[in-house]
Amino acid sequence: MDLKKLYRVSDYEWDIPKSGKMNVDGYIIASQKLIKEMDDTVYNQLVNVASLPGIVYRAIGLPDAHSGYGFPIGGVAAFDMSNGVVCVGGVGFDINCGVRTVTTNLIYQDIEKKVESLLKEFYKAIPAGVGSKGKVSISKKDLFDLLTDGAKWLIENRGMGKKEDLDFIEDYGCLSGALPDALSPEALKREKNQLGTLGSGNHYVEIQIVDEIFDIERARVYGLFKNQVVVTIHSGSRGLGHQVGTDFLKIFAKAAKKYGIEVPERELASVPISSPEGQQYIGAVKAASNFAFANRQAIGYAVHKVFNDVIKDVDTNVMYDIGHNTLKEEEHRIGSTRRNVLVHRKGSTRNFPGRMVSANMPYRVSGLPVIVGGSMGTYTYIMSGSEESMAKTFGSTIHGAGREMSRTKAKSKFDYDTMQAELMEKGVHLKVKDKLSAVEEAPGAYKDIEEVIKSINKSGISIRVARLKPIGVIKG
Repeated sequence: MDLKKLYRVSDYEWDIPKSGKMNVDGYIIASQKLIKEMDDTVYNQLVNVASLPGIVYRAIGLPDAHSGYGFPIGGVAAFDMSNGVVCVGGVGFDINCGVRTVTTNLIYQDIEKKVESLLKEFYKAIPAGVGSKGKVSISKKDLFDLLTDGAKWLIENRGMGKKEDLDFIEDYGCLSGALPDALSPEALKREKNQLGTLGSGNHYVEIQIVDEIFDIERARVYGLFKNQVVVTIHSGSRGLGHQVGTDFLKIFAKAAKKYGIEVPERELASVPISSPEGQQYIGAVKAASNFAFANRQAIGYAVHKVFNDVIKDVDTNVMYDIGHNTLKEEEHRIGSTRRNVLVHRKGSTRNFPGRMVSANMPYRVSGLPVIVGGSMGTYTYIMSGSEESMAKTFGSTIHGAGREMSRTKAKSKFDYDTMQAELMEKGVHLKVKDKLSAVEEAPGAYKDIEEVIKSINKSGISIRVARLKPIGVIKG
């Protein structure tokens, strides 16, 4: 990206001044190094997002930003509830794709000689890959109830997890106002046996060790300690969520003309939040989000079962579960007033200090955990929300390292055997269903996680709490 297009606010903050059809400024948080490495599409997409009707304050790009569908991945935008729009491109196709970190009472020495056995059993218990089918079968009625109640339904009706798990899931694992009836027959059909499955692409189950503690007090509250064994799960709403995005993109493209909404590109097809189409989409997103919460709950339960089958008497707990392709109705201070807005987070996660939401009591003091995934062979970071992010980014932060190259380029540059050998040299065991798909997610295809973390930490957006080192990875 050309630095000459930007106004430098600080070492880690850059402004895209409002011009042309833009209604607000653009704003990027990143080091100069990351800015230079960002493709120009990120700039163009932020300019386009800033031109949408009813957008407030600024269109935001984060250090992990890279080109996406309409919105950049690693992008945030909020729209006034009274005169703003809702945009499919601002959420993406894997609705409520997110991460869950599960803590254990184990240390590395407890599993040092069992990593391969654990990985093998996780692979058996958690289906991965394109079209993978899970072991949790539910009727259409049960599916509608699950789409309404999320992770709670799975705990209460299938015994998959503990009631207290819900205290450590964003929105308690259930978004109210879900409209299962807004989902098409095709979306419901695509759910078929996908509950409890990982999917493909950048989704994973990763066995990790707590490698470093940066904030002792917050780490204690989160239940983290040095050399501890944890597992991080990355998955979303699978085919069901993807179909919701596909269906409503077509609906919005037609409806936008009816409402006289002009958008800079078709990928930003939008409708008024208050319109019937807008309300149906919001309800459908909530339903798909609830499915994603339930999906990660099922995978988390499988992780607990495997630990206790292989090792016995292992305590597992949900540290936190949070989504990063979301649509949330929130109140934020904009200028001198507080306004109700619809926040689109695309490849971005909530980054709230604890006071902002109803949360488990200790987290109201420490701030809510943020889980930032790296790539195979690189660190995952646990961070915490900050007050500063409420003023700068609608309480939002990064979700991961962010891609540096396309999947097509990654396939041409890397090969599986070399990648696997390099990971083994780092002590990382790898188990995949599709080698070609795994190569697309090679560590070299992603940005430097350390530079990304430094940018978000130095800008005051998020607080570093702990660093997790991978020792075993499952990919679809």
